[in-house]
Amino acid sequence: MSLETALAARISAATASPFHPERSHSMHGGCINQALVLEAPERGYFVKLNTPERLTMFEAEAEGLTALAAAAAIRVPRPICTGLVDGHSFLAMEHLTLVGRLDPVRAARELAALHHTTAARHGWHRDNTIGSTPQHNTPCADWAEFWRERRLRPQLELAAAQGHGGALQRSGERLLLGLDALLDHTPMPSLLHGDLWGGNIGATADGAPVIFDPAVYHGDRETDLAMTELFGGFGPAFHAAYREAWPLAPGYGVRKTLYNLYHVLNHLNLFGGGYRQQAQGMIERLLAELH
Repeated sequence: MSLETALAARISAATASPFHPERSHSMHGGCINQALVLEAPERGYFVKLNTPERLTMFEAEAEGLTALAAAAAIRVPRPICTGLVDGHSFLAMEHLTLVGRLDPVRAARELAALHHTTAARHGWHRDNTIGSTPQHNTPCADWAEFWRERRLRPQLELAAAQGHGGALQRSGERLLLGLDALLDHTPMPSLLHGDLWGGNIGATADGAPVIFDPAVYHGDRETDLAMTELFGGFGPAFHAAYREAWPLAPGYGVRKTLYNLYHVLNHLNLFGGGYRQQAQGMIERLLAELH
């Protein structure tokens, strides 16, 4: 049995509807996964593939997509099933053809609506991944503690284990000690995409914004906003529309750097290169705010 046939059988069982793909083709799956599109005249599915050890990553992503979909605020691909086939772990989801032009105002308003879905505490009911790095989500009532212990400290410890010690670790520890002064507000635990850079949003032919590849948890909504500014792709109309829908608290400019430090440290741990210098510079700017 081919991989495609095995996947079609699993999708048929999960949907309680026979699925017989007539076409399949590989898609760009990022730097972590392989990807296939399976298509039949009536419907199609996007399937991510990885090693068997990555199954829990896909299970967590499927739960994240389900949580985002349940908020009924902004469209996401509907997850179908996860599992193991032919020596691969997989996640099958609805295939959405993202050929439309993104309306930044609509996207901003729908993201703000998503963020109005809240929980009692920051975190999530299970850990997941940011890229392929473990992301710790044990719930916590205190936001500064959550960001220090579940986000920055694990990334700094991973960087040290991978040989990025010295000044980065010394300044990073000083930042952790001063974090309460930088996060002196009490945000609601909003439902977050968690990895919202420009490559993880698109639009269908009718213009509906679609977000995908999430790293879901509950936390400060500004973390999603900060990442939209880290690698570009959203633009001033998006940011103006979000602030009109839900204004940001004073001090966002500093918090933005603190929140994006998490992602830059993660890129350092995943890819190395110039991210160490970028992370060091961000930490030094944040430390300057403490004086």
